[in-house]
Amino acid sequence: MDVPTYPLKGFNNVNRYKHQATYDVDTVHTIVNSTPVLHVSFVPDPSTLAPVVLPMIGQLGLYPGDESNGETEYSCYLHGYVSSRVMNLASSGGEGLPLCVAATKVDGFVLTLTPNSHNYNYRSAVLHGFGTIVDDVDEKLWAMRLITDSVVPDRYDNTRVPPDGAEMQSTRILKMKVTGASAKVREGVPQDERKDMKREDILDSVWTGVVPVYERLGEPVPGPYNRLKEVPEHVKRFVKEENAKRDAYAFEAAKKPAPEKRPKKAGV
Repeated sequence: MDVPTYPLKGFNNVNRYKHQATYDVDTVHTIVNSTPVLHVSFVPDPSTLAPVVLPMIGQLGLYPGDESNGETEYSCYLHGYVSSRVMNLASSGGEGLPLCVAATKVDGFVLTLTPNSHNYNYRSAVLHGFGTIVDDVDEKLWAMRLITDSVVPDRYDNTRVPPDGAEMQSTRILKMKVTGASAKVREGVPQDERKDMKREDILDSVWTGVVPVYERLGEPVPGPYNRLKEVPEHVKRFVKEENAKRDAYAFEAAKKPAPEKRPKKAGV
């Protein structure tokens, strides 16, 4: 069975460390959808070509209404305020505002024999596309649920919903049609140059290894006007499961073989 991939179009080709590149759709989506803050780049004034980068909350998803019309490719939904510059620019119509979205997760500090070969275990993804404003109320509500539940699963239904008129008017959803994407993943133990691996004095004096890195969620702290004695089950479950998942990934990545720059041919 073929694995769905984003096609190479030149602008999304990975040139550096190609052996760590992937265009696998599931990998790209997982990285983006598990990153709390996405960095969104755009050019506000084509006459100056000075880019702006904004931290935003977003998720990749396929709106059921699009799916019923035969759409199969996910869009990136970004949440923002009605008067923000990126939202105003995306309201101008046409194909939409050209955007680039980046997501990065660091899973370990890779400590080697020399400073030059130090590295990170990491996962990164980049999306390219065009953003337009979601005007359809049903799609907007669907996207607001999608983004809210990406923070804590089931959170949307455990709050005061639906949003009221003022909230709907002050919130805008930017829908980015993805025209190309790529990802890079580095997992594994340290890797040094042959010249250093042959030096016994260096091997005997320098510690090498991986320091696993992962975001850890703390114990939920009640707010000043909270009246519930117990932390809701959906919050407790999220904290427990996320910590276990993040911990496991970082430590497993630290023990894997280093990436092969020139993978061995089959049968060799």
